[in-house]
Amino acid sequence: MHPSIKSQFIKVEHLKLHYLEMGSGEPILLLHGWPTSSYLWRNLMPTLAENNRVIALDLPGFGRSDKRSSDSFSFTYQSKMLDGFLKELGIEKVNLAVHDLGGPLGLFWAVRHPEKVVRITLLNTLVYPEFSWAVKLFGLSTLLPVVKTWLTSPRGLKGAMRLGVVNKNQLSASDIEQYQRPFQSKEARKVLLKTVHRLSIKGYHEIAEKLSSFNIPVQVIYGKNDKILPKVADTMARVKKDLPQTELIALDDCGHFLQEDKPLEIAQLMSKFLQQENMN
Repeated sequence: MHPSIKSQFIKVEHLKLHYLEMGSGEPILLLHGWPTSSYLWRNLMPTLAENNRVIALDLPGFGRSDKRSSDSFSFTYQSKMLDGFLKELGIEKVNLAVHDLGGPLGLFWAVRHPEKVVRITLLNTLVYPEFSWAVKLFGLSTLLPVVKTWLTSPRGLKGAMRLGVVNKNQLSASDIEQYQRPFQSKEARKVLLKTVHRLSIKGYHEIAEKLSSFNIPVQVIYGKNDKILPKVADTMARVKKDLPQTELIALDDCGHFLQEDKPLEIAQLMSKFLQQENMN
């Protein structure tokens, strides 16, 4: 990880949240998904930080943030934590970049606080309540006794990360260990499953209903070879239909975890998007 990236903790209500920070200027908040952490963004941060204050959060239940099995992990809960996090940092308006499960969590917060969002970048993510067979199968797998134990085990997490990249050689053993480390305990793995189970379909419907009202700049960057979200191209085409101002970029030789496949290219595309709008 770049030596200038600061690893920091902050208290939001009863939770200690961990985040990575670099640079100064207009802030951009980076939200990871399942089962990753702020570590996913490490190779994009130096480029983004050339002109922006870059903040990559470990969502509650992930990374080095607190994992409390008594917490709800619902859309409303995660939205409240995001709002509290930004308030603690003194951020009133933010650019948002989201991936995987961080997509619906970030978008749910955004459609409830549109006045706080400057621009949005969507990477391979869920948006709408109409799930693909792959997403439904994953949801079912997190409920099946033996399967869910394997999914959240070190072996299962390694399998998920390797399935999600095209260039397997770029994902080192130490990178995989960084993704496995937060889920060593049985309690942490239980929370990891809960982060999926507690997201009501109503939250996805609210996103779908309110999304088209956004008149802010939107960027979509997605990897075409996504084996985790195989219908991602359909999702992003629908985003473009709902938000005609969307800049849509599809990348070859990229899988689900495109930040691992082509970090520099993605960071440059995001940075250009942020700077173009700054000059308007």
